[in-house]
Amino acid sequence: MTTLEEKLDFKRLAPVLVIVLVDLLGLSIIIPLMPLYAARYGANALLIGLLGAAYPLMQFLGAPLLGRLSDRFGRRPILLASQVGTFSGFLLLGLANSLPLLFLSRVIDGLSGANISTAQAVVADLTNEKTRTQGLGLIGAAFGIGFILGPIIAFAVLLASGQNYQAVAFTAAFFSLLSILLTFFWLPETRSLRQPGLKPQKAPFTFQAMWQALRHPQMGILLALMFFQQVAFGGYEQMFSLFALNRLGMGARDTSGLFVLAGLFIVVVQGGLIGRWSKQKGDRWLVMLGLGALAIGLIGTALTPQIPVPWYNRAAVSAEVSGKAALQPIQVSLPEDNRAGWLGLVWILIASFPAALGGGVLQPALNSLISKSAAPDEIGGILGVSSGFLSAANAIAPLFYGFLFQWLGASAPFLAGGGILVLLWLLMRRQTA
Repeated sequence: MTTLEEKLDFKRLAPVLVIVLVDLLGLSIIIPLMPLYAARYGANALLIGLLGAAYPLMQFLGAPLLGRLSDRFGRRPILLASQVGTFSGFLLLGLANSLPLLFLSRVIDGLSGANISTAQAVVADLTNEKTRTQGLGLIGAAFGIGFILGPIIAFAVLLASGQNYQAVAFTAAFFSLLSILLTFFWLPETRSLRQPGLKPQKAPFTFQAMWQALRHPQMGILLALMFFQQVAFGGYEQMFSLFALNRLGMGARDTSGLFVLAGLFIVVVQGGLIGRWSKQKGDRWLVMLGLGALAIGLIGTALTPQIPVPWYNRAAVSAEVSGKAALQPIQVSLPEDNRAGWLGLVWILIASFPAALGGGVLQPALNSLISKSAAPDEIGGILGVSSGFLSAANAIAPLFYGFLFQWLGASAPFLAGGGILVLLWLLMRRQTA
């Protein structure tokens, strides 16, 4: 029989889940487009990787500090501050007419990027140890729903605007503004709910706090796992659009369709299965499942044959990606017209399912284990530290993948990411044996 303490209170979580969903609609609208956006201004794979690294690198500097400040001053004001930065970044992205302005827009957004770590702290405030994995899984499910609706919205905007990427950026800014309004008028402060009257004694975040967390035996292993799995998965997310363009000749609308399917699967996993699996098998089992599935997905993606989709037209795709703003030809090679077929698309679809499964379970399971290892008044801070390691990995991943993509070919980065995950799986198995 399920006790009250073991049952998640969905009504209390509803405001933060809706806010995260709306916030992520803005992000998910532009994720499939950013590599192609940069390609319009002559960026090669390495520069595209550098653009992908700009946001998480700045987030690495900003999110842990804001996470610690949320412990001291409350979740709501910090979340609002980060959302204003995101809104400003999207506006600049829509106004950008050069590669440097694309970089500046991502820097502004990244410096204020505490949205997710602060939302995770809100969920931690509203849950207990028995329900926290499920609650954090629902944050992940909001990601999944965002990745379903975001690409659909991007597809519709691209269709209505004649492939105008700026229109997509302004649409993202609209959703960011909506999330600010929802937070201001709907989200209550939750920090005091865990231990009323508790005053955090820790100083605001410093890089020494990251080092101290790594030295903690259990916490250090979990944070290292979070970092290295995200090096593998973050590069996969950032460079997938470029890989699909190079290998299958898929433009922005086609790639958005793949993101929709992956998002559907993530919603099923994180919204319905992860809570049940956590209670039945435990969080460590989920981590093992995630590492193994993600390794299979990345290696499978790397082996996708270069057979463009049946409706592929090389001239049309080149014109779509180049757009009116292109100052020089795009620096990404496209497949020839004479090999079109279904095999490449079917292959990458099959590989996407284990990749989505692994990406769907790893972060909620690891964050649950991390939060359970922290004192109640340190949860926001330690999730900020976790977010910092995640951001550092996301900064390294696109550079790592972009370098390999540029110099060793499209398959090399995904094979390398799969290899990292296989090593992590073996190390985790040895650790839990």
